[in-house]
Amino acid sequence: MNSVRTRLRRRLVRVVAVAVLPAASLAFCSAPLTAQASRPAEPSGCQLNSAGGTIKHVIQLQFDNVHFRRDNPNVPSDIEQMPNLYNFLLGNGTVLNNHHTPLISHTGTDILTTLTGVYPDRHGQPVSNTFMFYGGDGIAHTALSFAYWTDLAQAFDGTAEGKYNLVDAQGNNPPAPWVPYTRAGCNFGAVGTANIELERIANVATVYGPGSPEAIQAADTSDNGQAKTTADFIGVAVHCAKDASLCAAANRGVADALPAEPGGYTGFNGLFGHKYVAPKISASLPMRDLDGNVIANVAPDGTPYPGFPGFNGTSAAVSLAYVAAMQEHGVPITTAYISAVHEKADTGLGPGDPVYEQNLRAYDEAFGKFFARLASDGINKSNTLFVVTADENDHFVGVSPSNPGCNGVVVTCTYDPTKLGSVEVAVDTLLQQQGITTGFGLKGDSAPDYYVDGNPGPNDPKVRQMERAVVNLMVKNPLTGKTERLTDLMADRTALRALHMVTSDPLRTPSFTQFNEPDYEGVAGGLDCGTPSDTVIQCPGVETWHHGDIQPQITTTWLGLVGPGVSHLGVNDQVWSDHTDTRPTTLALVGLRDDYRRDGRVLLDILERDAVKVRGNREALIELGHVYKQLDAAVGAFGMSAAKAATAAVDSGSAADDSRYQTFASRLTALTNDRDTVALQISRLLESATSGRNEDAGVRAQRRDDGSVSRLIREARSILARATNLASGD
Repeated sequence: MNSVRTRLRRRLVRVVAVAVLPAASLAFCSAPLTAQASRPAEPSGCQLNSAGGTIKHVIQLQFDNVHFRRDNPNVPSDIEQMPNLYNFLLGNGTVLNNHHTPLISHTGTDILTTLTGVYPDRHGQPVSNTFMFYGGDGIAHTALSFAYWTDLAQAFDGTAEGKYNLVDAQGNNPPAPWVPYTRAGCNFGAVGTANIELERIANVATVYGPGSPEAIQAADTSDNGQAKTTADFIGVAVHCAKDASLCAAANRGVADALPAEPGGYTGFNGLFGHKYVAPKISASLPMRDLDGNVIANVAPDGTPYPGFPGFNGTSAAVSLAYVAAMQEHGVPITTAYISAVHEKADTGLGPGDPVYEQNLRAYDEAFGKFFARLASDGINKSNTLFVVTADENDHFVGVSPSNPGCNGVVVTCTYDPTKLGSVEVAVDTLLQQQGITTGFGLKGDSAPDYYVDGNPGPNDPKVRQMERAVVNLMVKNPLTGKTERLTDLMADRTALRALHMVTSDPLRTPSFTQFNEPDYEGVAGGLDCGTPSDTVIQCPGVETWHHGDIQPQITTTWLGLVGPGVSHLGVNDQVWSDHTDTRPTTLALVGLRDDYRRDGRVLLDILERDAVKVRGNREALIELGHVYKQLDAAVGAFGMSAAKAATAAVDSGSAADDSRYQTFASRLTALTNDRDTVALQISRLLESATSGRNEDAGVRAQRRDDGSVSRLIREARSILARATNLASGD
């Protein structure tokens, strides 16, 4: 059995400690650098085309697992405990609190979907933060989702797939998210955001060339050498407009190579790494975070290196310091990742825990300083589009606090530390006990993906036997004492396609995916705690917060927008949106276009009427957009019906008679074909109505009940009804 234990929550270039430190502690490890940054009043040459020309800056922030909703009704949510951010969003714009992830709901998939506006079947990473692909040996090999945009897929064991890590529907490298901005003359900065800065030590030689000083430095494989290379070159980048002086060769700018970009992409340079970015954006070095601490990466032996602190070190004070400095120094478009608050040294904390509360106070203070600093620079809601979201929500795996009346703010909560942490299930052992001898690879997760050896088809008897066994696994929850079915929902390959989890690369498609009840994590190859004989055990301190799964508490997150053209609606729970909608809405507000069709829609519901030019009847388009999301979104009504139907179907039949499953597969295939046809028509109509791509949007401005819109709504609702019937067994 090819058992794989790779369950990366976030990205690690290499396992090193991260910290921000006072400048005095860094003097012995870093020669002084000369800062050259100046502060231009406005980014020159950046030609955004917003309504009235008011938007001059875009600031996009994506949290890791920071919650708008409460996990404990007595404890204010993460965002409620950041009043500087909470009041800014609610007082000046709209927060969509019925916003959703794709599947699976992990950091890599979610951020890439936000950046591109397409579902994972069109960017190539539905399974993350690691994924698997079948090699020539018929065995699934594990690779890291986080790689630079143009990297080729390569497994941890060195197996090369020969395809891009990111692949679109045609198997090409997807268009890069910064291109519309740089083509418009705008420098685009990124901090810690998935796959748009250098992610791996190996990227250094690729970008700077073999034999370059940078490549020679990166070749030092010692812990300290790798820690310094991470600090210098990983996680921070500026993609520059053509001929921008910021990325000139004299500043160590190098070609921003995108060989597969539609329309070509030549003459553009980028600055990669803190070593070259910081001197251009910071008035003094070493660069400090918003609390005045030097930003640094710390090697295992305690040696600090000024620079990028690793992806898990991107606290609010760190990431927002980079963003503010970039915005002040000619980089008007920025995106940044901000790490989670509910952890201490990667150990999960319960709601209201005193360290959790301390982290929230620190984040709130950072946002207060951030907004004050931007305001002093003249960067504010009158000229800046702020886009703030979280990659996904979580399920808390643990018992209730020992002091049930706690609220975290006045009285902090205490927990039994032995009752916090993932309930791990050795699915390989349990399947062996049921007589399953077929080998398989497993991407361990709360939504584990199974790759049956040899990559057999969905009707293969070995696959069907394993699916029946998996869906019927029973376990006893050590946190509750309840015996229950491990599986909540299942998706075979037919359902995976309906969920936008089948890419253009068939070697990456799992045999099936198991969505567990949210306390559980399916693993193979050994548990993180206990004894070799254990099959179900709660592991204290391991993955206290679960995501990746399909339950609404995990897949429902939030999106906040503030700036010119955004309505002031406060919290909105009614508009159903997902991560694919973020990019088309942002680009529509700034008046730019992509070179491809997005899966998302422009969220006209929350925009002022003159913010985006609309061809057609606005209300009719909004109604069409609502039914479109239920039809096409991974966790919309169609997708959830497909998963429910698949769960019942995989549990049916036997080796002698599998006709019920085969009938299901045939019906869902036909339904998904119809879904794809109608969803594509709706998507094209909505795109043309809000981006002017086609001369006719299919809807007349003076008539709400236009024929094309009404027809598509009827067809979509008919497909949704058929999917509901399939899920109910009709």
